[in-house]
Amino acid sequence: MSPRPVDAFRILFVCTGNVCRSPIAERLTRHELDTRLGARAERFVVESAGTWGHEGAPMEAHAATVLGEYGVDSAGFAGRELLDEHVIDADLVLTATLDHRAQVISMGHKAGLRTFTLKEFTRLVRRIEPSTLPDPLDGARLPERARALVRSAAALRGWLLAASPESDEVDDPYGAPIGMFRNCGEEIFGALDPVVTALTGVPGRP
Repeated sequence: MSPRPVDAFRILFVCTGNVCRSPIAERLTRHELDTRLGARAERFVVESAGTWGHEGAPMEAHAATVLGEYGVDSAGFAGRELLDEHVIDADLVLTATLDHRAQVISMGHKAGLRTFTLKEFTRLVRRIEPSTLPDPLDGARLPERARALVRSAAALRGWLLAASPESDEVDDPYGAPIGMFRNCGEEIFGALDPVVTALTGVPGRP
């Protein structure tokens, strides 16, 4: 596990094998944070793991290809099995599916209020007024802003329901043709963009 910088905010992405969806989300998020924040991005630690993680496995080849098409480096990735310590250390856990979310919450560690599916969190974040969060221009307050965002999303969860359970999930492209991976990448990027904007106060490139 990466060492935590002083007062950093740690994001954990979770899928099944940790070779497709969660690595794509991890690397896209890291890239967007670095692009938007520069040196201030060190306030965030972004990691991933799988509920049936292929420990030490490389990223699936099509997933790496999709990241490359976004201009994102996939080198040096190694799969991990989800452990208690990952959940304990995370400030925000974003999962691919509702089943993954349930598995994380079942591990305990008071994870319920900081664990969402990625698309669920996006849906909730879109309804949060940015002016209610700490000023993102103060780099030292970025972790505080991120924690406030998580608290606000958790408070909204029971009030803002999804159109259907499936609409809060990202399907597994494992073993599928590259086109399915591209669709998955688009889905993940589309969900991540408003989340990173809310976390940082910096909109993505048009």
